[in-house]
Amino acid sequence: MSDFNRQKIVSSVPQKGFFGHPKGLFTLFFTEFWERFSYYGMKAILLYYMYYEVTKGGLGLDQTTALSIVSIYGSLVYMSGIIGGWLADRIFGTSRAVFYGGILIMLGHIALAIPGNITFFFVSMVLIVLGTGLLKPNVSSVVGEIYSEEDSRRDSGFSIFYMGINLGGFISPLVVGAVQSHYGFHLGFACAAVGMFIGLLVFLLTKKKNLGLAGTIVANPLSPSEKKKVFSIIGLAVVIIAILVAIAIPTGYLTFKSFIALIGILGFLIPTIYFVVMYRSPKTTKVERSRIIAYIPLFLAAVMFWAIQEQGSTILANYADKRTQLDFAGIHISPAWFQSANPLFIIIFAPVFAWLWLKLGKRQPSIPKKFSLGLLFAGLSFLVILLPAYFGGANSLVNPLWLVLSYFIVVIGELCLSPVGLSATTKLAPVAFSAQTMSLWFLSNAAAQALNAQIVKFYTPATEMVYFGVIGGISILLGVILLIVSPVIQKYMKGVH
Repeated sequence: MSDFNRQKIVSSVPQKGFFGHPKGLFTLFFTEFWERFSYYGMKAILLYYMYYEVTKGGLGLDQTTALSIVSIYGSLVYMSGIIGGWLADRIFGTSRAVFYGGILIMLGHIALAIPGNITFFFVSMVLIVLGTGLLKPNVSSVVGEIYSEEDSRRDSGFSIFYMGINLGGFISPLVVGAVQSHYGFHLGFACAAVGMFIGLLVFLLTKKKNLGLAGTIVANPLSPSEKKKVFSIIGLAVVIIAILVAIAIPTGYLTFKSFIALIGILGFLIPTIYFVVMYRSPKTTKVERSRIIAYIPLFLAAVMFWAIQEQGSTILANYADKRTQLDFAGIHISPAWFQSANPLFIIIFAPVFAWLWLKLGKRQPSIPKKFSLGLLFAGLSFLVILLPAYFGGANSLVNPLWLVLSYFIVVIGELCLSPVGLSATTKLAPVAFSAQTMSLWFLSNAAAQALNAQIVKFYTPATEMVYFGVIGGISILLGVILLIVSPVIQKYMKGVH
């Protein structure tokens, strides 16, 4: 985007109006708040909907299959962000991408809210994956556009925006979980659809006044001839994929198992291609190549971390449903409510960590050491969940505070690794690939969930202690190794601290 266009965008937006920030932040805060409300509310009950018996309102799928599908779904959501970013940059701009994405997400939730069969379920998953891929990366980009690069409020604005994400993630499992417990799954999903509808309404009614030109200018538009070529390729690809699917399903080549395996391969193949292309590009300097080498172990550490953190909505969600005392202190707890623990702890402790790193200044741990702390806490969160079964037996119901403690410990790890990872990505990225390297960071989560789709198959009540012990132990071991080699990684970072 040219400096002239950026100046037009920034100057067209009122400079104050939402906690001392541009009014556009109000629009984006509440759009993302309601989008996250819909997403995390739906995800809080999705696993239960899949494996609960039909008589209880569910689909009656095998539990292991359900666990794998949720992981694959999460992986595809993060992969689709690459497509959403490209479409916004080359075809219709970030503002339209947010709007189109919101519509697809809402339609996906409506499909889940209609009592039907597994066909409705898969249609909804496709709609939500595509919609989230359009909305999530682009709404963050618009936040950046409402500030000039010299505006000192920029980081603070992103912090407020991040708070909106976590507030939506905190409230939605409480609301949707309560509705599902009393009125069934489909009304729970309807709540998620209403949430996205409100988000779209906020965006439509306030964007013209609050956002001005932000998000309307296509950064790197395709020429008419390029558009024709791209649309032809997309159309041809859709037809080929449709034909292959039509042949593969009846012949038994495309099954749940083979599709899960395919996504597992793509989860690691796509980031590998990214690394190779960036490293070999003539636009990448010698110093930048060294930094790419330093980024690889950080990326792999992030994959290990997210593999544990994302099991909060699969394995630990199942644990909450089947292994936890849900009648506690005179209250009946919906298992979906545990999904609120992660965003709640982030809201409480993110400012504490921001203050801590500021206070430590130059004495704070290096980036690789913070990553190793993230892995150590992630591993510890899985080892903690071993203790109640070890002391009370594999068949006893566990005090819910053990589960809350596990979520708390992994959040401490997340605050050591996730914000630091975003910052490190911007610092270590080659100049020619700055935006794509940010996509690469999000692919660490896609790879983690693709990996989870394979490893959740090994979880059963009989293997519970081994499962948590082995994965937690591997994470701690990798954390220790990363701590030992951190000086070497630091050397390859070439001045980035």
